Amino acid sequence: MVHEENPKSGSPEAAWIARFASPVAHAQAAGALDFALPLAGLRFAVKDNIDVAGVPTTAACPAFERLPAAHAAVVQRLLEAGALLAGKTNLDQFACGLNGTRSPYGEVPNAFDARYVSGGSSSGSAYVVASGEVDFAFGTDTAGSGRVPAGLNNIVGLKPSRGLLSAFGVVPAAQSADCVSIFARTVATAVDVLLAAAGHDARDPYSRDIDLRREPLPARFRFGVPDRLSFFGDAAAEQAFGEAVARLLAMGGTPVTIAYAPLAEAAGMLYESALVAERYAAVREFFDAHADDVIEPVRGILESGRRYDAADVFEAQARLRAIAQKVEPMWRDIDVLLVPTAPTHYTREQMRADPVVLNRNLGAYTNFVNLLDYAALSVPSSLRADGLPFGITLIGPCGSDLALAELGQRYHHATGLAQGATGEPLPAPRAIPGLAAPGAGLLPIAVVGAHLSGMPLNGQLTERGATLLRATTTSPFYRLHALPGTVPPKPGLRRVAVGADEGGAAIALEVWAVPLAQVGSFLALIPAPLGLGSVELADGSWVKGFICEGHALAGAQDVTHHGGWRAYVASLANPSSN
Repeated sequence: MVHEENPKSGSPEAAWIARFASPVAHAQAAGALDFALPLAGLRFAVKDNIDVAGVPTTAACPAFERLPAAHAAVVQRLLEAGALLAGKTNLDQFACGLNGTRSPYGEVPNAFDARYVSGGSSSGSAYVVASGEVDFAFGTDTAGSGRVPAGLNNIVGLKPSRGLLSAFGVVPAAQSADCVSIFARTVATAVDVLLAAAGHDARDPYSRDIDLRREPLPARFRFGVPDRLSFFGDAAAEQAFGEAVARLLAMGGTPVTIAYAPLAEAAGMLYESALVAERYAAVREFFDAHADDVIEPVRGILESGRRYDAADVFEAQARLRAIAQKVEPMWRDIDVLLVPTAPTHYTREQMRADPVVLNRNLGAYTNFVNLLDYAALSVPSSLRADGLPFGITLIGPCGSDLALAELGQRYHHATGLAQGATGEPLPAPRAIPGLAAPGAGLLPIAVVGAHLSGMPLNGQLTERGATLLRATTTSPFYRLHALPGTVPPKPGLRRVAVGADEGGAAIALEVWAVPLAQVGSFLALIPAPLGLGSVELADGSWVKGFICEGHALAGAQDVTHHGGWRAYVASLANPSSN
């Protein structure tokens, strides 16, 4: 079959294969919306390799079309949770691809610039979430299809631990590595969907009960950074990744260099070993009879699976297990692994000209994850100078889904990015259901002055076992004053009314986790006119922090323009900088 240009290519319409005039609702909810249901009223879409009763499933191959009598297990669960199904989305045919151009239904554009690829294979699902057409969407992920499109479109891509979501009613790509994945504009929504959809399903041979980790990552966490990273000449992406490392440092992380070679070796096996035979096995009956109806390069991928025998597959599986054993000690040194979700962006024209190599490049940091049984979460990180999104992926062992979500939500909200391509600000972060509150037994306290890291009174925190949670700023509604006659010099933080004539600013601070048993002795060291109150942070959340009694600010020097106490103190040593 020749892959001819579809008139929808590059347009928003290419994101959909079937868009419903009226959303599909669960039968019990069709009469009246039950707002007690966890996903009540949220609209979603599903990739068109996932069954919806009475609606053709094509896997982006018209000749393959089948008409299912029942919903896929995950679709049924979400409808029962009150969600409304808006339609089925485009994909790289048979979920073979990471770029979104391998479909006879048209090439799905990037939500920020239609000249660029959306990423695949879950291209349509990512686009309709990023553009705000639905609240969330299902994709699938074997080699990165639930993460690459998220990274390229400024949305969240949650790739669950393998087997946590049932794949019953999903056209397989490589069944032992397949995962149903979730796209959303916020981590909180993705987690709501995950918990509504999760559950063992005996109809799926790879479904399993997974004991999810219930503790968040430690406040001082270690994140792995590959010892070799290629951005394929994309300086903007390389700079964006450096900024991501710096942000995790500010959040209390410590980078640890890890050897990437064994992970890259595992990634290469997905398509370059006998493991590719599972791609062929997934659609063998159809492909043997209709190979000419499959577009290139998908046909070539499936065709390559024919040349391996059973012994080749067992040898490949043993080699993969050996790599897994070699990599396992990595987790003794790190709490989470950090990689770019995608190392670069490509235009649709570039992808058509070199579809195999460029597609492989997009999966440089995704292909190994399912093969090694890890969980992963892609979150937006920045918008590059050219206006294109850059995302990072946080990776953890099987069962770390909720812990990754907690860190990922904090990271996403620290970026200040809007939701997808909608321009809408992020809502306030929410607690991750089922996960113990971060720092249980600890009280987060914001400090703005002499208790900052490296400042004279920081020892009052560290000697009590307090740990730095993150460096951030207040919301832009505060003013900072230098209090006269204090030793060592101390600031007074004052909140101003929104819209006040004098205006406010964001003031640099640190949030420290103080053991509850030590809070009393710590507060006993704080002299008047300072006291403990509540401070609003840049992400809209509130924590306990130092505030100043109003009378003490009379005659105090306003140092707000320095942006923080550390910068003000530095200016005293260099008066010319004032």
